[in-house]
Amino acid sequence: MFAMSDSTATGAKVRVLIGKPGLDGHDRGAKYVAHILRDAGFEVIYTGIRRTPEQIVDAAIQEDVKMIGLSLLSGAHNTLFKRVLDLLKEKDAADIIVFGGGTIPPDDVPGLEAMGIKAVFGPGTPAKEIVDTLNACLAK
Repeated sequence: MFAMSDSTATGAKVRVLIGKPGLDGHDRGAKYVAHILRDAGFEVIYTGIRRTPEQIVDAAIQEDVKMIGLSLLSGAHNTLFKRVLDLLKEKDAADIIVFGGGTIPPDDVPGLEAMGIKAVFGPGTPAKEIVDTLNACLAK
């Protein structure tokens, strides 16, 4: 099993929001990540499919999450991930860590990281790698 997430000073579970921006109707990957994070000790909030960046950011702020995981299959990741980051900055919530996953071409990953996405996971990424990477992001 995975190392439990214990990155808060109070020992409280780290809250993570999983969101699917855009028109994707397939959320198997998002649900998979939600389950592995829950099993690793995170408190996971899944907003469901077809959410706008505005809905995702508003929910993240309302739920006081430390991380947002975005799942996208449509190819609009460069636009929608950036919109989420821009909204977080506009709402003074840029301290929320954003990571992404889905069918993202490897050539797009450096650009996403440069804009502020802290990690990108493609299909088939081992669960342990996802949990370890997110715990490392929280430790920074």
